[in-house]
Amino acid sequence: MSRERPAPPEALPAEVFDSHCHLDIMVGNRQASSGDPVALAAQAAGANVESIVAEARAVGVTRLVTVGYDLPSSRWNAAVAAGHRDVYAAVAIHPNEAHASTPEVLAEIEDLARRPDVRAVGETGLDYYRDWASKEDQHASFRAHIEIAKRTGKALVIHDRDAHDDVLAVLADQGAPDVVVFHSFSGDAEMAKRCVDAGYYMSFSGPVTYKNAGYLREAAAVAPPELVLVETDAPYLPPTPHRGKPNAPYLIPLTLRCLAEVKGMDVADLAARVSANGEAAFGAW
Repeated sequence: MSRERPAPPEALPAEVFDSHCHLDIMVGNRQASSGDPVALAAQAAGANVESIVAEARAVGVTRLVTVGYDLPSSRWNAAVAAGHRDVYAAVAIHPNEAHASTPEVLAEIEDLARRPDVRAVGETGLDYYRDWASKEDQHASFRAHIEIAKRTGKALVIHDRDAHDDVLAVLADQGAPDVVVFHSFSGDAEMAKRCVDAGYYMSFSGPVTYKNAGYLREAAAVAPPELVLVETDAPYLPPTPHRGKPNAPYLIPLTLRCLAEVKGMDVADLAARVSANGEAAFGAW
């Protein structure tokens, strides 16, 4: 992992937003003592929330959603959103941490989700790539988060890794909330069609630009503009040509331009559509 920061891309001709990033990891609130090379590289830049927001705004990325994955990060992101008008938060226990979804923890997640600057419950879902939490714990946690989203009237932001069929099955069985966002959409065109049929948003991140990810571009081609969002998952998943470097919201233009090409749309038109989708999913800024 290189600690070299990518140069800013050409600014967009219209404003857009980053539907999913992790500001706490980028600024070092979550210390990278575990040896996470991506977090270490991002934190080496010494950025703070204000500089990240300003850098993104300079290329047309004017708003962002910062996402929790455990109780401490959810608390932190909720507090940051309350103090920055261009930042919203999502709160949840990540499926890899599902063993921590105790009734007490989930009660606090729900309390946080009721705050006005917290606009989503997530990221939650299923992760069959890692076995850090049992499938039983993951399913129980996922179902609990679905109910929190419904009770609070907030969007549900889904982490789905190697678990497409089960994620869709749980949503169907439990009853999905009004707004569902598949973060860093990782399915193929067939999965995209199933999401379209259910009315779920698909948020595309850096991998849609990767040479070996034709299946993601096929999915993006299937996704109607009114169900498309764009994200970084920063500091993870940087777009081409910056693989191996830390990601940040200011790199959204690279992913958006790729999506516009795939969909045969004008970049400004897609940016406007994504911004409208963001307000439909997360509420007016």
